[in-house]
Amino acid sequence: MLGDVAPKDVRVRFCPSPTGNPHVGLIRSALYNWAFARHYGGTFVFRIEDTDASRDSEESYEALLASLRWLGLTWDEGPEVGGDAGPYRQSQRRELYDDVARKLAEAGKAYPCYCTTAELEERREAARAAGKPSGYDGHCRSLTPEQIAAFQAEGRESVLRMRTPDETVRFTDLIRGEISVDQDNLFDYVLVRANGHPLYTLVNPVDDALMGITHVLRGEDLLSSTPRQLVLHEALRDLGIASGPLPRFGHLPLVTGEGGKKLSKREPESSLQLYLDRGFLREGLLNYLALLGWAIGEDREVFSMEEMAEAFDITRVNSNAARFDLKKAEAINGIWLRRLPVEELAERMVPHLQDAGLLEHPPTPESVEVLRAATPLVQERMAVLDESVGMLGFLFAADDAFQLDAGDAAKVLTADARSVLEAARSALGELETWATEPIQDALKAALVEGLGLKPRLAFGPVRVAVTGRRVSPPLFESMELLGRERTLARIDAALPLTDAKA
Repeated sequence: MLGDVAPKDVRVRFCPSPTGNPHVGLIRSALYNWAFARHYGGTFVFRIEDTDASRDSEESYEALLASLRWLGLTWDEGPEVGGDAGPYRQSQRRELYDDVARKLAEAGKAYPCYCTTAELEERREAARAAGKPSGYDGHCRSLTPEQIAAFQAEGRESVLRMRTPDETVRFTDLIRGEISVDQDNLFDYVLVRANGHPLYTLVNPVDDALMGITHVLRGEDLLSSTPRQLVLHEALRDLGIASGPLPRFGHLPLVTGEGGKKLSKREPESSLQLYLDRGFLREGLLNYLALLGWAIGEDREVFSMEEMAEAFDITRVNSNAARFDLKKAEAINGIWLRRLPVEELAERMVPHLQDAGLLEHPPTPESVEVLRAATPLVQERMAVLDESVGMLGFLFAADDAFQLDAGDAAKVLTADARSVLEAARSALGELETWATEPIQDALKAALVEGLGLKPRLAFGPVRVAVTGRRVSPPLFESMELLGRERTLARIDAALPLTDAKA
């Protein structure tokens, strides 16, 4: 797996383009590279591929950095950290790419191509009609100085194409095994546009070579470009621009959505921001993403990132596509949420309750005390932090802002519920001690024993009146936290609703 590379010399990279919001497939790639580097005690390089000025944005760049920091995927070299192989933004490396392109052309390993778009398409159509491969046909591979001068006299501009070898390119993918591409399917590809702008096909392998990247772990969708990149890596070594062994490649399985299609950036569940907004824990989200193609053991799905790094083996990554299952992600996150100490969970819920307008900025000591007391009531019921808004909102909503769920009220607060609420109001109003056990005893005596109701029918109207929902934290504990006056006021406010349905 490591070839001639010593474990401490392992160097991997994560090199996203700053376009749009980070998506889960991208983060999964970052995670696997991070785990690979940490497993061997090597170096995790963070590099920004920002040469597409029309699509790249500083906002997306900042979002990438913030995402990795929040996830705890710390990098050893890159933006804000530095390193000997910098700069780590491609937009700052243009002179280097121009120099490499010039040396490739001077050595005959790349050549100018003056074919127009119309000419290229005409020849591709002819090749397809003849049942032949339709890639570039090498038309400009051996131009004479006179032909080049004639094209230039016409005002034609040239791209720079890589001269690929007339032989099969073979390599061993760390995940997929032996792969080969014969010369008939390995076409001379463009390195530099006619306007002098270097393309991904040049800058990505050049950066990998000059940064000493030993292992390239990236998505399966980039597999087709690997033979061409290896050709360029060989050329860079021939020219003395790079040294050391060729990088070894491993192509990670695609992350798919419903129907087995690649999870597109346009799909809501692909955006990392969705999981931040919903209150996934970094521990839970990373744990689930790690499972999209890899397993720490046959019967184990929950593990820390430190445990992942210790056990990570790239050869055990599955080559089959991994389907993103939101319910499974929530279940894994719920396990991590339940592992949190109560005070820490309460603290992590605060921003979500503040965003919903339920807690002050900063929260008052009284609100913090209530939240900490309520946290054990919901910890076993929550999967993500944002659920705290629906589960605990009734405790923090101002009296004039408290609202019942319309659907739940319509189903539960019927005419039959009036006698239940009146009996509950009477029993609770006579309590001397406002605490969970006396509240429970009083309601059972009044509703179950007094009215002869089953608990589900007895407590349902009270639950909706007090918490606003049919599903809530444990009722009696919730009423204790809400307090006598607010509880009785909410029952009083719910009574007229039963009249309307009489």
